Amino acid sequence: MSEVNIRLIEHHDNQDVKALVLDILAEFELFGDGYAGVDLELNDMYSAYKNDLSAYYVVELNSRIQGVGGYAPLLGTAFGTVAELRKMYLSPKLRGQGVGQKLIEICIKGAAEKKYQSMYLETVPIMQAAQKLYLKNGFKYLNNRLGNSGHSNCGVCMQRILNV
Repeated sequence: MSEVNIRLIEHHDNQDVKALVLDILAEFELFGDGYAGVDLELNDMYSAYKNDLSAYYVVELNSRIQGVGGYAPLLGTAFGTVAELRKMYLSPKLRGQGVGQKLIEICIKGAAEKKYQSMYLETVPIMQAAQKLYLKNGFKYLNNRLGNSGHSNCGVCMQRILNV
């Protein structure tokens, strides 16, 4: 594989990040309310994650954004206790090559360093490869949602303890 670079999002990345997220959601036919594609933050991901408790990363392949992912406080939980793994997507060019593993490790480490107690995520049943990655990295399935992600159509909820 050619050169892969994982770095923090920059302001000029906003349009490419939004396009990638929408393309991958379309690939899995995840449209409309209850999915990440209608989140207002998609219009300015750089600003949405520019605070002390959040981080958002882009994955470049040959200087083109082919993956994204990050974390922020989970709305509806005690502030700073639960990080939500958010909008982690890889283009087909990067899947199955260990890039997702590197990205999730960066996110978990960053959230732990910010003293979050746990990390939470929501996904959909069709994203089996993603669920395998999450399980491999210590996430466990939950029977109930935590907080208020706004993604009511994501039927799979998972959590990993970070700091107790």
